[in-house]
Amino acid sequence: MGYEIRRIPPPGSAQNSLFATIPDAQFYNPLFSPWLGYKTFKRYLELARPYTLVSADRCYVLYTLASQALSLHGDFWECGVYRGGTARLLAELLAERRATSSKLHLFDTFEGMPDTNPERDLHHHGDFADTSLAAVQKRVGRKNLVVFHKGFIPDTFKGMEDVQIAFAHVDVDIYRSVWDCCAFIVPRLMRGGFIVFDDYGFPTCPGARQAVDEFFRDRPEQPLVLPTGQAVIYASG
Repeated sequence: MGYEIRRIPPPGSAQNSLFATIPDAQFYNPLFSPWLGYKTFKRYLELARPYTLVSADRCYVLYTLASQALSLHGDFWECGVYRGGTARLLAELLAERRATSSKLHLFDTFEGMPDTNPERDLHHHGDFADTSLAAVQKRVGRKNLVVFHKGFIPDTFKGMEDVQIAFAHVDVDIYRSVWDCCAFIVPRLMRGGFIVFDDYGFPTCPGARQAVDEFFRDRPEQPLVLPTGQAVIYASG
């Protein structure tokens, strides 16, 4: 059914009373869950939430790994922007914390899903069309550090061959687009950098997982699959 069941002590029990005294008790649900709005993440989540389908726990993964990647001197990429919620989160993070001239590159048709493969994908041409480049540009802002690339992947990667990438968020849902992202981004991912595949584990996106698994089958990097549905690649060498 898609449910996870945990035993929670009844209200007023000795166990609940004890736990109420621990630091940040309000963020235990029942385990420590900083994606509920812990410290500085709360503001970034509030920026993204109205404009994204990415859940709070997945936004927290982006926030945490992107924060670590800020120590590198590479660019940040997001492939699959939709209405710009997570792009807004990443743009604000870069604007407020970057110590380098890193740019945030955003790749999308801004007109909905391209053609899909019915043998691999469940999405259809035109899905997620309720967006536009102008709306996302206005929403994300930060014109000094954000670069928009409108069109189809991998055509929009042309001219970017010499880039160094510190962090990439791949949220394109379908097999061909995920594969094309892997083929271009992985050779340019800096040591210590991350790729987050948003839809790896979702049953609505079987082609996304298939593309990642096939691409990394014979490579030293291996996807770390998270309970959020995401998969992470870390460039260690």
